[in-house]
Amino acid sequence: MSLPQQPQLDHKAGQPAQPTPDATPGSGPPAPQFRSAETLVPPAPAEPTGWRSWSRDILFSVAVSLFIILFLYQPVRVEGTSMLPRLQDQDRLFINKFAYRFESIHRGDVVVFLYPGDHTKSYIKRVIALPGDTVRIDHGEVYVNDRPIREPYVPNRFRDERSESERIIPTGDFWVMGDHRNISSDSRDFGPVPRALIYGKAAFVYWPMDQSGVVH
Repeated sequence: MSLPQQPQLDHKAGQPAQPTPDATPGSGPPAPQFRSAETLVPPAPAEPTGWRSWSRDILFSVAVSLFIILFLYQPVRVEGTSMLPRLQDQDRLFINKFAYRFESIHRGDVVVFLYPGDHTKSYIKRVIALPGDTVRIDHGEVYVNDRPIREPYVPNRFRDERSESERIIPTGDFWVMGDHRNISSDSRDFGPVPRALIYGKAAFVYWPMDQSGVVH
């Protein structure tokens, strides 16, 4: 048989003490409560989506393109018509400044070099013969190593009747000619061009737009 529980008095106020909300008769102090562990993990940063991701990709592409253009290529302007029909007067194009650091100069390459008679001027011509080759011209027909070469880049209306006696291209030099043979000043006039004066390879016409494209 149990006795009825007597209310406890608050010794300061003389009033019955109020029971703790979670306390039950006969129980000890309430157990501390903890949050579950997963609520303590900081949220992962949100991945960029939509226009932010698109803008980031565009900016990265622009930065890479600028690096390539500024450090690998050089914009130049064509002055004159000696390389018609492929290159016209006032065309803008990029030249590759590092191409010949990693590869050899080949016949048919369009190269930019310092004019042998005045290093303040630059010329752009096509490579016709390499060091050690023999070259001669017979009424406009070019022979390299005793064989006539195909020159689809020279239209018939741009050919001339000039002749040159056979010569051997010295080591380290290159025989260059313009595609517009009627008016071009080239190796027929100033001789072979030393390798040290060649500083770039014509790569791409970017202006005007209707002439844009890779230089062959």
